[in-house]
Amino acid sequence: MDGYWLDWSSSDPSSASWNWYVDSAQRNLMWKARDRGVNRIELFSNSPMWWMCQNHNPSGAAGGGDNLQTWNQQQHAVYLATVARYAHDHWGVDFASVEPFNEPDGSWWKADGSQEGCHFESSTQRPVINYLRSELNARDLGWMPIAASDSWGYDSALSTWNSFDSTTRGNVARINVHGYQQGGGRRDLLYAAAQAAGRPIWNSEYGEDDASGMKAASNLNLDFRWLHPKAWVYWQVVGGGGWGLIQDVGNGTTGPVNTKYFVLAQYLRHIRPGMRIIDGGNGNTVAAYDAAARKLVVVATNYGTGQWLNFDLSKFGHPSTDGAAVARWATVTGGTERYQAHADTIVSGNRFWSWFEPNTIQTFEVKDVSI
Repeated sequence: MDGYWLDWSSSDPSSASWNWYVDSAQRNLMWKARDRGVNRIELFSNSPMWWMCQNHNPSGAAGGGDNLQTWNQQQHAVYLATVARYAHDHWGVDFASVEPFNEPDGSWWKADGSQEGCHFESSTQRPVINYLRSELNARDLGWMPIAASDSWGYDSALSTWNSFDSTTRGNVARINVHGYQQGGGRRDLLYAAAQAAGRPIWNSEYGEDDASGMKAASNLNLDFRWLHPKAWVYWQVVGGGGWGLIQDVGNGTTGPVNTKYFVLAQYLRHIRPGMRIIDGGNGNTVAAYDAAARKLVVVATNYGTGQWLNFDLSKFGHPSTDGAAVARWATVTGGTERYQAHADTIVSGNRFWSWFEPNTIQTFEVKDVSI
């Protein structure tokens, strides 16, 4: 992937050392997303520019260790801050945050790899973060937050955060973590550390190859219950096999839609920005409340055995109305039902219920609810 800062001759973005026309496809995609309503765009780095690396290879060091030259730690920060300022001035984009790393805990970023990447020990992350804060401030971007560190998993994210000194922590406005530990890792401990520091969490990258979507549902439920992220990002919407929500069959052509697309729709089309996530009562149920609309959203997952699931609303201040209709959507991952809407569920007293086939996700919207 081409970068904008071609060489070390000059840090002046108007000089011949910079080419702002490379990588137009990615830039065009960003603009198309923005024009379709995307309002949070993060600037992040897979690797420093090639000439900043010890071996001049942005795929990583030969042995998978640190690859940024120590004398270029500030230059890496200069690069990111310059891009952020240029985007503000020329592209009409203000980044929601700047993240200087991508899975810096990974030992798989090696010189013979096929993807840009760079390992950073936590000790070498610290100066980069602090330089980045200074460089953003110097470009009148003091309002633009830094996120870190996009660790591969929850436990590594916690270890990295705990290793930072108070100055570095003070310069990190949000903790980013990737969800590749899936069902493992101590989400609860990372959340506790973030809460103690007053920092929000994003699960800024999640993906796996289960086309059915059941793994995605399971890990989403775990994240909602234990991690409490303010954002949850699926990495590869279009990808090969089960990784994508929509399959990539090559030659710029999309193929079949995986069931995972409809599973995520059960969450993403109903749990919307600004809603309050509340306790769903168990690990397989996520609940969100829209105070302005007085609407309760419940997303529930059932696994191996078909069963009736009951939802008790008695603890709400106003648990809807007896006989009120409950809108319902269902995806049966082992069948043909894909995000199918139903109008067959009502509130009975202070509760409602629904039959769940095995490996099914259902979403319910209950109106006229107050906490």
